[in-house]
Amino acid sequence: MSPALRLGAVGFGLIAVCYGFARFAFGLFLPEVDADLSLGPALSGVLSGGSFLGYCLTIIASAVLTERFGARAVAIAAALVAAAGMTAIAAAPNAAWLAGAVLLAGSSTGLASPPMAAAVAAAVRAERQNATNTAINAGTSAGVALSGPVALAIGGEWRLAFAGFAAAALLVALAAAVALPPTRRNSAAGSHLPPVTGPLIRLVAASFLMGAASTSLWSFGGELASQRLGWGTSGIGVLWTAIGIAGIAGASAGTLVKRFGIDRTHRAFLAMMALGILATGSALTTPATTLAGGALFGAAYVMLTGIYLVWGVSALSSRPATGLMIGFLTIAIGQTAGAPLFGFILDAFGPDQAVIVFAAIGLAAGMMGYERLGIFGAPAAGRCPEVR
Repeated sequence: MSPALRLGAVGFGLIAVCYGFARFAFGLFLPEVDADLSLGPALSGVLSGGSFLGYCLTIIASAVLTERFGARAVAIAAALVAAAGMTAIAAAPNAAWLAGAVLLAGSSTGLASPPMAAAVAAAVRAERQNATNTAINAGTSAGVALSGPVALAIGGEWRLAFAGFAAAALLVALAAAVALPPTRRNSAAGSHLPPVTGPLIRLVAASFLMGAASTSLWSFGGELASQRLGWGTSGIGVLWTAIGIAGIAGASAGTLVKRFGIDRTHRAFLAMMALGILATGSALTTPATTLAGGALFGAAYVMLTGIYLVWGVSALSSRPATGLMIGFLTIAIGQTAGAPLFGFILDAFGPDQAVIVFAAIGLAAGMMGYERLGIFGAPAAGRCPEVR
């Protein structure tokens, strides 16, 4: 098996477990968790934000540890932290325990992405790196898509679901130990911060706003479907499956950026994400528009994270783990801020105002236009030249 295929398969599985199960599946089971532990919308937002906060706390450490100790050790640690966090979620007796467990499980996602970017940079031919990275990134959608049928099969037994997810994380840890090659350690790279440039500042602004907007469905998609349509576990499970399956299209992010450029691709999928939020949560929603909106959101979110991945890695090509970390960290900071804000607006003003505000936040990320990025040059026609 070629390095691209081997790393792509293991990385896809690692991202599926850490992002799809340990981080985003919480929103799928939120109505059942709320019913069992009496959380309420505001506390639900704080708990969901805790998952994203865990990500923020660990992705910086992951980039440094990857550069110092290599990709394989950090990837294994990510899977083990996911397993521990989801085991703790399954056993949570109260909201305080659950908060700590959600924080720990969310931390695994911060650990997972930088080592895979470093492994790809070290072992995959340059012309295949963007495609491999964005294919790995699409593992998020596979995890989300699988969590939906799990919810349908077990009837909303969220404790049992997270116990099963924890077992899957242990299997991925074993696969990473066997399949990932040791990568070159770069102790000097981790000893200083990267230069703060215009492209990185604009990446931070765009990814922060997109991350904040995305919490409307990642954290509250199940709650919106429950309030608007009276859906229980089965309906919400179908919605999560639609989000996940559509998100697999995000594997093509590198190809679309190469063909159409950052500006067009970025703005098109921000508009798609905003439309998906409105279709899922507005007063006019129906079962059909909810599922269609979820699919639009899923495809757009994974595509946008792939765009920010290519953007960050290209901006810091000598330090790919750090380049990825900058974009993904600011997505998570936006999510940490966005989840409590959405919960507050939902509680105080209702779902109409909440989804309108958050769709607008997503569209605002499009103000970071391609011509001002200066990463791949600035061709007059707005097309992106060939991406490495």
